[in-house]
Amino acid sequence: MSRRPPRRRSAVRRPRRSRRQQRDDMQLLAVGVAAVVAISLAVAVVNWLIVHWWVLVVAAVVLVLGGLGWWQHRAQRAQWQQAQARALRYGLAQLDALSHRQFEHAIRDLMHRDGCPDAVQVGGQGDLGADVKATDPYGRRWVIQCKHRKNGDRGAAVGTPDLQVLNGTGRPVHRADVVVMVTNGRITQPGRTFARQQRLHLVDRQVLAQWAAGSRPLWELLGAVPPPRRPTARP
Repeated sequence: MSRRPPRRRSAVRRPRRSRRQQRDDMQLLAVGVAAVVAISLAVAVVNWLIVHWWVLVVAAVVLVLGGLGWWQHRAQRAQWQQAQARALRYGLAQLDALSHRQFEHAIRDLMHRDGCPDAVQVGGQGDLGADVKATDPYGRRWVIQCKHRKNGDRGAAVGTPDLQVLNGTGRPVHRADVVVMVTNGRITQPGRTFARQQRLHLVDRQVLAQWAAGSRPLWELLGAVPPPRRPTARP
């Protein structure tokens, strides 16, 4: 009988690496090379700076001089802005030509001029009767509602209903010491009576003209303003 040839053993196949694994290996290798290069470069820079130490001195001097220049520029800009704020003036014709929102910003800027650095315009939907808020140099908190009339004193007069809304939120909600209604128009006589009874302050067209075109702060133009919370003199 003839013998059958022995069966060859099949070679063991190694599992092939997927393309994703090969890509990950390449990325890892690239990261390693980049790290080695970065470390070598950092060491070279440090060694160079050790030899050329005067470069660090020059860089430090330049940074100090640059910082001083930036600080001086910032201080000069702040002084210029303060001087500009102190010189702020409005005529009634200018105020009449504003939109309601611009009028609120103008009132905010006038409070800034008077020495209220935190004066902010907050009017808008859901303002609860407050269009401008500010704290004067004496620590008193102000809440101001603005009523702009496009036609000035020929527009609709501010009446008791408007003042009732302001009275209902000025102190209970906004915790104001001074609650003010400002308008470039008129205020009805019943509204004036209500304001007097509720200790609300009114700035009508005449008072607004005096305040906006002059240099006296608003609290010097209003009567019966609450006493200061702190004895800080106005600059």
